[in-house]
Amino acid sequence: MTITYHHGSIAELLAVDAAIPEFERHNTEQVLSSRLTGKKTLILIARDNNQPIAYKLGYPLNAQAFYSWLGGVVPAYRKQGIASALREQQEQWALTEGYQQISVKSMNRYPAMLRLLIASGYQIVGYENNGNSNNSKICFSKSLKQS
Repeated sequence: MTITYHHGSIAELLAVDAAIPEFERHNTEQVLSSRLTGKKTLILIARDNNQPIAYKLGYPLNAQAFYSWLGGVVPAYRKQGIASALREQQEQWALTEGYQQISVKSMNRYPAMLRLLIASGYQIVGYENNGNSNNSKICFSKSLKQS
């Protein structure tokens, strides 16, 4: 197994998204494109040989803050550090681009993501109540600093 990372496309992202059983298939090219139109986006793709296996997608909220919107890893490739590698690359790219913080939201139904965010220095900064604890969103933020 040789994992490579590159800036990718919505088509590659959707190929990975379709292979993640927890996702509800709301992400289509039309939905993604409409949300991203006019924004400077970052789509990172992880591949094993020529097969896309993970992604991380984000865009600016404003001149100081970058929003890490979506991400996922195909089940067979989890617990191998791929999500962490994508997160680190996204953070480095955002820092290089001049952003001072990254924001992300997640839900209780994704406990592995919650653990990854907390272990990676993200702090809980808010909560969006969407009617029940499974669909409500926990808001995280991380300050980006030059090392």
